[in-house]
Amino acid sequence: MAYTYDRILNGTDIDDAEMRIRAALADMGFGVLTEIDVKATMKKKIDVEMAPYRILGACNPGMANKAIGIEPRVGAMLPCNVILRQVDGGTEISAIDPVASMLAIDNQQLHEVAGEVRDLLRKAVDDA
Repeated sequence: MAYTYDRILNGTDIDDAEMRIRAALADMGFGVLTEIDVKATMKKKIDVEMAPYRILGACNPGMANKAIGIEPRVGAMLPCNVILRQVDGGTEISAIDPVASMLAIDNQQLHEVAGEVRDLLRKAVDDA
């Protein structure tokens, strides 16, 4: 089972891709709680050069509340990360597949919520 849902935006730089995915996530009820510029962090911490790479920690409050109500410790697996990375010819957007990550928890009700979140994330990636 794949653990991310991916799409390449050909001819799109990472800044434009980030604006597009943020808007698409917002349309699906997600906010971005955390932002990590991996390229800048790697340069600062270990003096390594790399292509642009960003991690956005996205959260849909309604779905997070639902999941936490079912399984209180599921917060250890939140938020849903979306990555942007520069690739040849454009930017790749990858969103975590919550269904894959929730396989570690034996709770069918939670898996159903994860499926709903997966559908929302896929739509956001498709719409970006």
